[in-house]
Amino acid sequence: MLLATARLELPLVFKSSFDKANRTSSKSFRGPGLTEGLKILERVKTTYDIPVVTDVHETIQCEAVGRVADIIQIPAFLCRQTDLLVAAAKTGRIINIKKGQFCAPSVMVNSAEKIRMAGNENVMVCERGTMFGYNDLIVDPRNFEWMREANCPVVADITHSLQQPAGRKLEGCGVASGGLRELIPCIARTAVAVGVDGIFMEVHDDPLKAPVDGPTQWPLRHLEELLEELIAIARVSKGKQQFQIDLTPFHP
Repeated sequence: MLLATARLELPLVFKSSFDKANRTSSKSFRGPGLTEGLKILERVKTTYDIPVVTDVHETIQCEAVGRVADIIQIPAFLCRQTDLLVAAAKTGRIINIKKGQFCAPSVMVNSAEKIRMAGNENVMVCERGTMFGYNDLIVDPRNFEWMREANCPVVADITHSLQQPAGRKLEGCGVASGGLRELIPCIARTAVAVGVDGIFMEVHDDPLKAPVDGPTQWPLRHLEELLEELIAIARVSKGKQQFQIDLTPFHP
């Protein structure tokens, strides 16, 4: 991953979770926990000289996470939790707020403002899909445009947005999230064409054995190929430019 982004001269931020606290099944892998997880993230940060991002689920985690992470992520389910947003903001780190699957894009304006009101201007918002029935998500490209009203960078999560929440039955009993890995390039192309400021994606060298979100992990062997295409799209897209629509009578 590091080699691919370096060759393409793309800035890379490494993301991992010390605790996947909102897994669908209680039997699913959660992670090493706060203390050990932060040690691992710090080793990645210093060994490879790259910034790291991780998520918090409780206010008491923010201070410790802020000492290691360059970016603190607010999970989608918690995007409106004022106390969590304020505690994260007070670390002074960049805050990445994922839009809740149940939220309109306008909610991100308020969430971003909570970060600023806590004294932190370093905020960005992330689109990760909207619930479409019980076990599916849909990506509305209009959200990439409307979320700009938060007056901060907009990021597209091109892998979680293709989850099928609780859509996969487990052997014996229970459910887990499924996903539509084959559509990751589709969502990525759309997001970049519209003009997002960054891409969030899960990548794995062996997706079928990934302990977390396996059905929406992008294969590492195809990462550079996909990134090359997205760079080409970004170079020709005018997605960040407001189209000036003239509604005066037209007589060709």
